[in-house]
Amino acid sequence: MDKLTSMRVFARVAQSGSFAAAAKELGVSRAMATKHVMYLENSLGVRLLNRTTRRISLTEAGVAYLERCLQILEDIEETELSVAQLHTEPQGLLRISTPPFFGTFHLAPTVAAYMQQYPKVRVDIDIRGGVVDVVAEGLDLAIRLGELPDSSLIARKLASSPRVVCGAPDYFEKHGRPREPQDLRSHNCLVNWGFEPHDQWRFTGPDGEVSTIRVSGTLQANTADPLRLAAIHGAGLVVLPTYIVGQDLSKGRLEAVLQDHELPAMDIYAVYPHRRHLSAKVRTFLDFLVERLHPIPYWEGWRGV
Repeated sequence: MDKLTSMRVFARVAQSGSFAAAAKELGVSRAMATKHVMYLENSLGVRLLNRTTRRISLTEAGVAYLERCLQILEDIEETELSVAQLHTEPQGLLRISTPPFFGTFHLAPTVAAYMQQYPKVRVDIDIRGGVVDVVAEGLDLAIRLGELPDSSLIARKLASSPRVVCGAPDYFEKHGRPREPQDLRSHNCLVNWGFEPHDQWRFTGPDGEVSTIRVSGTLQANTADPLRLAAIHGAGLVVLPTYIVGQDLSKGRLEAVLQDHELPAMDIYAVYPHRRHLSAKVRTFLDFLVERLHPIPYWEGWRGV
């Protein structure tokens, strides 16, 4: 028999002073209630109850056992309530992994706003490049950019960030503006070799025609920020997603060109381990992220939308 169930039956029999009353309250037969108490007595090797035709009373051992039973049952109830609250009230440690630029400029402000709303949640942000093993490192979720590899993780799309060709106003004053993708061949193009193919920019024109332009320039880097800063200082043209250059475009530090020719967008996802019951902290943070980025991400404000 299940000892925990037997303890619950014993406690109710002792408190009510009746097998019949306890059995009715717990939804079992009187005979089954008796078997549960006898099981405990046999397991312990002591008599817990004195039984007569008129009344039931606790033995000395029964008094001591009842006290411990009630404490154990109360602890279990509190534990179950605490675990249940994890799925109803956001609380505890939320561990997130994110790429550097998105983490610093977009995730961190979102986390700060989220913690204002949910003060019982603590957040640990792991900022690094590359793909992190979410399960092995015990993360609650990770931000992923671009095409997702096949995995057992659940993915939720947060936003799609278009890529744009942009440069500083000073650069355009000195070198002019490209009018067609082919014009880029005569411009200093700053290359991000963190993405393949790193020296080819592929455009889809307004008529649907696709053109791939091989570009070159005086600066290459494997991350976006050196290229972004170089472009702001007039070093050349750069292709970057709007989640990186949106604020620069809004403030006029950079200007977009060739806007009628589209580059492949960069999708932004939150991925997390498959769980049947998603904790409240993960569920509410995902919803919070989506609400901030939908229907149009705030970094698209430079378009006037």
